[in-house]
Order: sequence, then structure tokens, then C-alpha cells
Amino acid sequence: MLKFLDHLEEWLIAALMGAATLLIFVSVLHRYGASTELLNPWLAPINMSWAQELCIYMFVWMAKFGAAYGVRTGIHVGVDVLINKLDTRNRNRFIVFGLLAGAVFTATVGSLGANFVWHMSQTDQTSPDLELPMWLVYLAIPLGSYLMCFRFIQVMVNFVRTGELPHHDHSHVEGMEDETYSVGEAMEIGEEISHVQRGMGDAEWEDKQRKKGKGD
Repeated sequence: MLKFLDHLEEWLIAALMGAATLLIFVSVLHRYGASTELLNPWLAPINMSWAQELCIYMFVWMAKFGAAYGVRTGIHVGVDVLINKLDTRNRNRFIVFGLLAGAVFTATVGSLGANFVWHMSQTDQTSPDLELPMWLVYLAIPLGSYLMCFRFIQVMVNFVRTGELPHHDHSHVEGMEDETYSVGEAMEIGEEISHVQRGMGDAEWEDKQRKKGKGD
């Protein structure tokens, strides 16, 4: 179960972002296509007015679950100048207090949101274009807040055990290797790429390298 929760935010955000991007793309194509004489008879009867509303709801859900992702990965902005000047014992106390306060706050927001969603589900209120029950839209508040609370507790427990907090390196791009090259290595790699692009044979390339070595 915890393995599933470890990447829950990424999966939801990626799915929602991909769906929203595709929907906006289709909506724009429909809008411009319907304005042409050739495609107007086929596209004009298709109603895409709901696309903007659905995208807004998707971004709301992305924001709520993105906040939980931020807690887990440590990308939220925090002012810790004064705390870092304290001795280790007091610093750890303040960090635990801050994480606990975050958990209590998000749990409170989640409970209030759940109560709000419950009362809204007893009404017939729907969205303007999609006519979705509005309680489904607002369900992002309790779900996202409770997940954020869980992440605060998770980070706090890990900090108590190991003394480490999640840290996000903004200079690192996920999916790319951390290997670095010297200037000379980079030039050699560039030459290898260029010889492949020019269609130079391996024997010709090796002969060129031997001559270069003798010249050095």
C-alpha cells in the first residue's frame, strides 16, 4: 500500500496534465476548424464549451495533489534562517513542531472540506456546462488535504528516525544522469558524434585518431 502511495501524486498529476493538454489542443483545433468554410458543417454542431470548465477543474485537482507532492519532496518554500542558527537539539524541536503544525492544519482543512462536500452532496447543485455534481469537484479539498497531512506525518516520522528532511535540488533534472565531463572528454564525444554524422568508417576514424596521437 505504501509503495502505491509513494508515487500517487506523480501519477495523478501526470494523468491530469496530459488529459488537460490534450483537451485544450483538441478544443483549439475545433475552434479554428469550425471557423473555416470547409470544416464548419462538420465541426459547428459539436459543442466544446465544456472543455474550458473541465480543464479548470483538472488544474484545481492538480494544485491540491501538487501541494502534497511538494511536502514529500521538500520543494515548498520555507524560511529557515533563524532555525538553522540554533543548536541541533532546538533546531530539531522546531522542525518537528513545524511539521506537526502542518499536519494539524491540513487535517483541519480536510475535515472542514469533507463536511462541506457532505452537505453539498445533499443538494442538486451542478456545474454550468458539464452538469457534474459540484461535490465531485470540491472533493479535491478533503482528498488533497488529507494526503498532504499524511505526507507531513511521513516526513516527520522519517526526520525523527534519521534526522534528514527531503531536499529538492532545483538544478537536477529527473531522468538525466548526473555524470559530468571535462572539456577534453566533451570535445572527444563531439568528434565521435561528428564522425558518425559524416559517415566516416571505423577504420578511417581509428587511423585519424592514431595520427592525432602521434602529433600530440
